Amino acid sequence: MGALVLVPVRPWSSIPIAPVDEPLEMLPSELLRIEPHPYAAVGAPYGDGASPFRLRQQVVARLLQAQTCLQQQQPQWRLAIFDAWRPLAVQRFMVEHAIQQECDARGIHHQLPSPERDAVVAEVGRFWAPPCEDPAMPPPHSTGAAVDLTLACLDGQLLDLGSPIDAIGAVSEPDHYRRVAERSAAGDGRTRALLFDQRRDLLRQVMEDAGFARHPNEWWHFSWGDQLWAWRTGSPQARYGRWQGG
Repeated sequence: MGALVLVPVRPWSSIPIAPVDEPLEMLPSELLRIEPHPYAAVGAPYGDGASPFRLRQQVVARLLQAQTCLQQQQPQWRLAIFDAWRPLAVQRFMVEHAIQQECDARGIHHQLPSPERDAVVAEVGRFWAPPCEDPAMPPPHSTGAAVDLTLACLDGQLLDLGSPIDAIGAVSEPDHYRRVAERSAAGDGRTRALLFDQRRDLLRQVMEDAGFARHPNEWWHFSWGDQLWAWRTGSPQARYGRWQGG
């Protein structure tokens, strides 16, 4: 694998962490899990018995609250969890995997240094946090306070929100389809853009009502209690650092 050139600094990296001693817990059956887990399926190294479908206790409670809010508006819908806790080894593996996939899609050699590869690394870095070893700057998912999720019907069929989770590019930005609709003439394209924007905004609304904060570049990523959450909400400190357990 090529050497990573990602810089492990985010706007929230300097926010202090006052760690709360709170364990991870498995997601309850009320929350739909997207299985097989997408990262485990490509070989991400979770280790024996280390489930990715775990989060801090208060984060789980707030997810259930968000689902209640959702079903008050859309009784036939539910939250669908794509990914939750992510150890550093998995973060490292998936950053490399994302770089390789994007290089392959653009016909670029993913191991040889080049300006084109550097551009891919920079773009991937907008969506994937670097696997920083510094405990003062943990990747959000390593804290057990961040979750990637979407919307689904009660039978488990996923709703279309306009782009796959983890898609690299502007299409994943939360307000992408709002901008598309604003510059589109009336027709099927504008109607679809408005539908995707409405679904993304509903997800944002129910998650924010439960206290979560959304990643600025990803419609699917929400946090409660980590540095990203503190930065987005104006909290002077984060509650959760990197989870050190198994």
